[in-house]
Amino acid sequence: MDFLIVGLGNPGIRYVNTRHNAGFWLVDQIAGSEQFRTETKFHGQICRVQLASSNCWLLKPNTFMNNSGQAVVALANYYKIMINKILIIHDDLDFPSGIIRLKKGGSDGKHNGLKSIISHLGSNDFLRLRVGIGHPGRGNDVSNYVLNNPSRDEHIEITAKMDLALQIIPLIVEEQLEKAMQQLHSS
Repeated sequence: MDFLIVGLGNPGIRYVNTRHNAGFWLVDQIAGSEQFRTETKFHGQICRVQLASSNCWLLKPNTFMNNSGQAVVALANYYKIMINKILIIHDDLDFPSGIIRLKKGGSDGKHNGLKSIISHLGSNDFLRLRVGIGHPGRGNDVSNYVLNNPSRDEHIEITAKMDLALQIIPLIVEEQLEKAMQQLHSS
């Protein structure tokens, strides 16, 4: 049974190192030496990797954050991937930089990428790996904050925790969620 891991972000040079692209950063690390290829029918860049004993599709939507669901549903429908076999990796303002949390289901938390995915899939019952990027302090500053690069220290905190997240991704794929959460949340 195939598994789908989606990193959320915005395409293009302008956004490569922005906080909003934390999902892209981790999916790039999961891909390792595998190369992404652009697939217009999936509205994104994809590659296939073997994790644990599963074939995993990695997806970086080219639709910009607010339309991420278009890419997710296109690939999931084509390969008949069930919702409980989808992991969305995204930035999260609710956690300080460097905190990464795993959860299943829930609301969109005012995240436009999640809002789009929930709308397109017709369900919120997928897995999420939430990458903390901190909060600017005021709601008016959120858009500017997520679309800018983290400080050097913030980037170090985020990427250090991504190393731990890489270790638990195979557990998620094998549906050992409690074990994955215990390892991730206890560090």
